[in-house]
Amino acid sequence: MSTATLNGGGGSGGSVKRQVKLPWKKAIDFALTSIKIRFWRSMITAGGVFLGIAFLASVLAGKAIAGPGAPPEELARSNWLVGLSLLVCAVGITNSMLMSVSERFREIGTMKCLGALNEFVVRIFMIEAVMMGVIASSLGWVVGTALLVGAKLLGGIPKDAPAGTVPLGSLDGTDLLLSLAFCIPLGAVLTALATFIPARQAASIPPAAALRTDV
Repeated sequence: MSTATLNGGGGSGGSVKRQVKLPWKKAIDFALTSIKIRFWRSMITAGGVFLGIAFLASVLAGKAIAGPGAPPEELARSNWLVGLSLLVCAVGITNSMLMSVSERFREIGTMKCLGALNEFVVRIFMIEAVMMGVIASSLGWVVGTALLVGAKLLGGIPKDAPAGTVPLGSLDGTDLLLSLAFCIPLGAVLTALATFIPARQAASIPPAAALRTDV
């Protein structure tokens, strides 16, 4: 743990303030503890990411199965629905994180009174967001892809199809890996962007005002 000393002015009238720069490991510990303490609140936030990425993964798998012969109108409608679902997901995450900030006024005020920098408070919230985004996106991709593939398999094989044919079109391992590589970073970035405003709000709370707040 390192410290930074700031001089408020020259001469004897200058004030000296000491701020604590905590390491990344400490921020990660704080974030993990917060997720454990507020598990169900975290699940609500992660649930929005999970559903949005699950829908996106199912659409991507459907496009791969359909191949280049898919109707353009169907692709355009799917893209519109995916974009709309991700937008709703981002709004839900922002609202959930704003509520989380209001519940943690005293905790934030205590940390700042002990010398934590504003950037440390922002870092805690952003680490929480990325953790939840990665986990929820991974689960969402698995569920979304599995449901789409399962629905295609359960849908049956046409009677006139050759023996041994599986109704998965051109879907292969490369398509699944590309879908995974796209969905997980997107979910993490989406969660981080939606959390940034609440994190900045948390960091801007004056310590004394935060400690006086009753939630």
